[in-house]
Amino acid sequence: MSAGAPSGAGGEGRPAGGLRSSLSGLTTRGRSFVAAGIAAAVCAYVLGQEELLRVGLLLAALPLICVLALHRTRHRVTGSRRLTPTRVSAGGEARVQLRMDNTSRVPTGLLMLQDRVPYVLGPRPRFVLDRVEPGGRREVSYRVRSDLRGRYPLGPLQLRLSDPFGLVELTRSFSAYDTLTVIPRTEALPAVRLTGDSSGYGDGSRRSLALSGDDDVIPRGYRRGDDLRRVHWRSTARYGELMVRREEQPQRSRATVLLDTRRLAFEGAGPDSAFEWAVSGAASTLTHLLEQGFSVRLLTDTGDSAPGGEGGGFNGSSSGGQESAVAAGLMMDTLAVVGHSDGAGLSRAHDAIRGAGGALGGAGSDGLLVGFFGDLDDVQTELVAKMRQRAAGAVAFVLDSETWAGRPVRETAPPPLQERLRRLRDAGWTALAAPPGVAFGELWRQAGNAPLGTGTSGGWG
Repeated sequence: MSAGAPSGAGGEGRPAGGLRSSLSGLTTRGRSFVAAGIAAAVCAYVLGQEELLRVGLLLAALPLICVLALHRTRHRVTGSRRLTPTRVSAGGEARVQLRMDNTSRVPTGLLMLQDRVPYVLGPRPRFVLDRVEPGGRREVSYRVRSDLRGRYPLGPLQLRLSDPFGLVELTRSFSAYDTLTVIPRTEALPAVRLTGDSSGYGDGSRRSLALSGDDDVIPRGYRRGDDLRRVHWRSTARYGELMVRREEQPQRSRATVLLDTRRLAFEGAGPDSAFEWAVSGAASTLTHLLEQGFSVRLLTDTGDSAPGGEGGGFNGSSSGGQESAVAAGLMMDTLAVVGHSDGAGLSRAHDAIRGAGGALGGAGSDGLLVGFFGDLDDVQTELVAKMRQRAAGAVAFVLDSETWAGRPVRETAPPPLQERLRRLRDAGWTALAAPPGVAFGELWRQAGNAPLGTGTSGGWG
């Protein structure tokens, strides 16, 4: 469903059971009226009191009349929901608008609306609508927000009708629902130059294919306004008309964002956990690189990439624009629901990067690799170091569980993290530690200022 489009919640068939199910909507008061009416009718028959019989029939018939009226009314009330927007960042708000229409020729009684929402989005919204005139409409709205990323269903909408005497309450559940996607928080990143950007990061990340000589020239006919310095005289003489060299074709630089999701590599949970920081950092990086014109893919330790399809998961052609926006949406939707994997290593991600279809642009590529890693042992550190061979530039942000869990760092011996960072830098990575409390934008700036194969401690001392 597109953002802002109403979800039809009316027009369904009648619930199973029909009128019989409506009789179950009698309230305690309504059942008491029926019981009192039957008792009065029995007494009137025994005692021969005709007036008491009339009272008994009235007491018993009134709830049944209310049942018939509400049974008819609830099938002539339609509802719809409008969710705006359908995708928000964690901590952001979305607005939900509910609309009820009375399509019958008689007014409704008291209407009570209740929309079913997950508890992480807030309390369940409830509304009371007074009498709705024939052909009338009522609109109410509420807001939802979540600090936890994910995909949350909204609905179905429940409508409860009540008669003026409080004898009957009927509930109708509409089948339509919407889905709110909460994507990770993103941070605006500074435009810095990273190794692997051939033409200056932030000043134009597109690179051009160089022409290798006259034999490789593909000329075209002269067009009004073409620069005469681009006239290809050999082709002009051959075809008998003025020919010019074709424009240099832009080719988008490629970048891969690698997210480590191994459960054993991270500790803790919640919005302030190390894993959520890594997911948010990956989302910020993806957004920034797409804005800079890169063709980007998201890769996890399981070897899965987004967006899928040809090109090893990269988001496609050099046309950019709408295609990049679609790719960004797919990757953000993936990050909205990404969770921990049960894998023990990064071998699948290593194979995806080295594979012919998943290489960073193939041999000699100037592709950029940005990785977000949890705890690394010796084997995984060596595997990550080998990933650098397929990329012209590589940046790693490494998180340490001990520090994120609040445990003190050992002072008698060099912390294991520092040794891991040193080995990655020796392999050509720009490796930085990511401690809690440090903004990702600051680490990104440090990565841009660090020379090839080095990196600052990122606040680790």
